[in-house]
Amino acid sequence: MFRVITVEREYGAGGSLVAAELARRKGWQLIDQELTCEIAKLAAVDEKAVDCREEKCDPLMHRLAKVFWRGSHERSLPIGDDQIFGADEIVGLATTIIEKKGQQGNCVIVGRGAPYILRNRQDTFRVFVYGSREEKIRRLVKLKMDEKYAAEMVDTIDRERAAFIRKYFDAEWPCRRLYHAMLNSDTGIELVANIVLGTMETMERQPQPSAG
Repeated sequence: MFRVITVEREYGAGGSLVAAELARRKGWQLIDQELTCEIAKLAAVDEKAVDCREEKCDPLMHRLAKVFWRGSHERSLPIGDDQIFGADEIVGLATTIIEKKGQQGNCVIVGRGAPYILRNRQDTFRVFVYGSREEKIRRLVKLKMDEKYAAEMVDTIDRERAAFIRKYFDAEWPCRRLYHAMLNSDTGIELVANIVLGTMETMERQPQPSAG
């Protein structure tokens, strides 16, 4: 029985929309921007510091910024005021949170390396959502993004995600053998969600191999 869905996605392919639709239909918790909030809370940093480093590798000779750990009652890491908070720290915290969410179940997790972190869980259904460049740009423009900027983001963000996965999980992105389904969102968000849920139900009905 599947208790977790992870949704990996190309930028602009609507993976977050697919995840939200799946969470709504299943009545499960959606873990998307909420993960950024939880990382920031655990590390006692501003959410913006986390948001701009997620799924990106720190450039050579540069880290995000110095973070001052002042007066937080929720500080749980022994990090001094003169230390720098970057992708390495975020990946460690995200791994801890995602593993905990996987154990709790009944959730849909978007990106952040979740398919790799939870790859050994038999109760996790892993999806990759992709789309044509034209449709991804159109979707972003519809969300009020400038067309030129949207095209630039579509052409660059996924390269950063691939570098992130390569560095922290030693795998190519997307790692096709990892997913139960890889779906083109050009056909529509609802149809993708229908296929995901239908595939999950079919797999759950299949007899499980007996132990021993």
